[in-house]
Formats: sequence, structure tokens, C-alpha cells
Amino acid sequence: MDALTQYLEGNREQFLEDLKKALRIPSVSTQPAHREDVRRCAQHVADDLKAVGMTRVEVVPTAGHPVVYAEWLGAPGKPTALLYGHYDVQPPEPLELWTTPPFEPTLRDGKLYARGACDDKGQVYMHLSALKAHMKVNGRLPLNLKVVIEGEEEAGSDNLEKFLRERRKQLDADVIVVSDTSMLAADQPALCYGLRGILYTQIEVTGPAHDLHSGEFGGAVTNPANALAVIIAALRDGDGRVTVPGMYDRVRALTPQEREGFRALPFDEKAFIHETGAPVAFGEKGYSTLERIWARPTCDVNGMWSGYIGEGSKTVLPSFAAAKVSMRLVPDQDFAELFPRFEAYVKKLASPGVTVVVKNLHGAPPFLTEPDHPMLQAAVRALARSWQKPPALIREGGSIPVMATFQETHGLPCILMGFGLVDDNVHAPNEKFSLTSFHGGTRSIAYLYEELAKGA
Repeated sequence: MDALTQYLEGNREQFLEDLKKALRIPSVSTQPAHREDVRRCAQHVADDLKAVGMTRVEVVPTAGHPVVYAEWLGAPGKPTALLYGHYDVQPPEPLELWTTPPFEPTLRDGKLYARGACDDKGQVYMHLSALKAHMKVNGRLPLNLKVVIEGEEEAGSDNLEKFLRERRKQLDADVIVVSDTSMLAADQPALCYGLRGILYTQIEVTGPAHDLHSGEFGGAVTNPANALAVIIAALRDGDGRVTVPGMYDRVRALTPQEREGFRALPFDEKAFIHETGAPVAFGEKGYSTLERIWARPTCDVNGMWSGYIGEGSKTVLPSFAAAKVSMRLVPDQDFAELFPRFEAYVKKLASPGVTVVVKNLHGAPPFLTEPDHPMLQAAVRALARSWQKPPALIREGGSIPVMATFQETHGLPCILMGFGLVDDNVHAPNEKFSLTSFHGGTRSIAYLYEELAKGA
């Protein structure tokens, strides 16, 4: 066992304690009540980057939440990597569904439970742990490194693009590294080369000026909740296809080679669906589950509210109903182009007697890179070293808004090397991160920096 690996194995408990300290900070970027917590978390991450030996560290204010920037440029002639991650987290609600408090990290059965344990503090702190190992063992990093850790990823990264453009020259690099994705299975590492984009909207339906008695007025005016239900029901057909006009006009079709590659992956569909609690798989007709979640667009209701929802009965005809509706997009769809089509279609579906407003809350383009790029092959070697098994080449169904921005501003190869698992409850109660993933990921990242340093 070499000195680096020996240090990584011998300091697991300390790496875990470092992560726990960050997890205790409720850095929920979408809730104004946590604004100070988000700022405090940014400073905490910056302090940890200083502690591991980064020579320049800044907490950069934005119009929203701060960006943490750091760099170490002490390896002349070696490649420069640009590491991206985020320190903000999703809201923990509903709190009553957590077994233990979301911001008190708790170990159970080899897994660490907390909001942000996997997405993305756990994965950010794998990198900090790997940096610490290199610094302690070698007194330096094997390559040059620039770090951008933002605080608005869960809120759409509204202010990150401005930061990236303003600091374009400072952020010059040879490769971008991101750990905010998943493995294919607990013992199967993966390298992700594609992500879906997103269009997130809110539909608001207003009818009467105020709530009405359903006995006196039911049948006389349009019920906004009923009208909203009609709209929602019409957004997809019986074959699982989205009915928004133009939705599929620019969808890039999977090649026969990609479809065959997906089929060859060690993916257990029954286990995957069983983990969700759903009785059967369902989606767009003519496509496998992996094809649906990695390479086909969707339209889903994320939340609905209207009228009386308390205990007992109240015969009310609500004056207002609303729903949050998101669409996952694939290459070459454009969220800015699709929103006006979606808005027009929703309004066309509206019943007489209601007013409909459709809001564009945020969007992000899809991302696709070439898996055979030499920089990505360095990641293949690092993962094979760490896990004794070559990584699977995969896409993912989620979105990382900054990836498309990086492609536009930098035009660099991007390594998406994450270590989450499908059952980590990301964005849900009881989010967790397996210690096998955390420590295996830390080891993989330490090796990645060595492999990248060897050059393309």
C-alpha cells in the first residue's frame, strides 16, 4: 500500500468528522429564513479549504448567496483542474418523515443520514479529504487546482453564470471536475457523460374573487381546482408522451450503439423500481427505463395546492389553485424556446371562467460530453484503481445547471465522477450517504488528481 492510500485509510474518521461539521449547518438556499446559515456555510467551507492548504481562498458575494473560490497553483507544467460543487441543500420538509433530525448527522448501518449528506456536501468533502491527503503525504498537490463551490445550485444557480463570465480568465483550466452524480450500484463505479436539462414552471388558476359555498355555487361557476386538474391531465397522453406542441421537435435520438450500450449495463430494473415503492415501471412507450430517465424528456407535477386540506370536511369551492410543473429536457432541447410553447398550451387548455398565469421559475440546458476524451480516460483509470472494477459509462436524469454554462464559457472536457446511490433519498426525507461511497469516492478522487497530472 503506497503512502497516499495508507493515509486515506488511516484518517477515515477525521474525514467523516469534517463532513459532519458542514452538515450541521442548515444551508437551505431557497428559504429566506436560512440566508444567514447559507452565508455561514460558505465561510465554513472557505475555512476548511484554507486548512487543507489552498493558497488563495475567497468568499465572493453575489446578488444572492456567496460563491467560494479557492486555488493552488504550485505545479508548473502540470494540468489545471477546475473543481465545481455546491454547499447549499434542499429544504428538509416534511420534517416528520425524518427518522433523525436532518441537520444532526447520524450514522446507522454504515450510512450517514443528514440533508446534504450526498447532495452535495458529502461529495464536496470527498475532494477536501483527498486534497488533505495529498498535502499531508506529499506537501503539495500533483496538479494545479481551482475550486468553485456555489450556494445556489438547488435554487437554479441564478448568479453563478455572472461569476463565471466575470472571472473567465482567472478560471482557465484544462478540465472541469464535478462530483454530484451517482454510481450504477454500490460496487459499480460510474462515469457520467450526459445530464438532462430542466424547465421549472408554476401554473396558477384563479376563478371567483373568494372561496364560495359549494352547495350555493357548485355548478354555477368554474372550480379552479377542477380546471387545474383538467390542465394537468392533458399534459401527457396514455402512452406517457408529453403533449406540449413542439416538445419532441429537437430531441436528439439515441443511436443504436447507445441503446445497445444501455442494455449491456449491469442495471437491475426490478430492484430499481422496487426501491421506489412503486408497483411497476411506467413511462414513455417504446423505451426502456434507463432510456426514459437518461435520454427522454418528461413533464411532471411536483406539487399542487388548493382549497381546504385540513382534517374533517369543509364544503368550499376554492377561488385559487396552483401546481408546480417541471420538464426534464434532453439534447438538443432549449428551455427558453419551450417555455412560451408550454405557456400557450396550458392557457389553451384552460376552462371558461378562470384566469391562468404560467410562471417560468428557472431552467437549465442539458449536457453531453464525449466519453472517450483523454481527460475522461484518466478518470476511468482512477476509478479502476480505487474499485478494482472499470467504471460504467452512464448518463443521468438529473440536472446540474452550471454544466452547460461551463461548456459555453470554457469549452473544456468535463469529468462527472459521483458516488451517490439510487436509494440515497436525495431531495427527500432521510437523505443518506454510504460510508463505502464516501471513503471509496475520496480514494478515487485522490487517484484522479494523480492520473490527471500524468497528462492526456
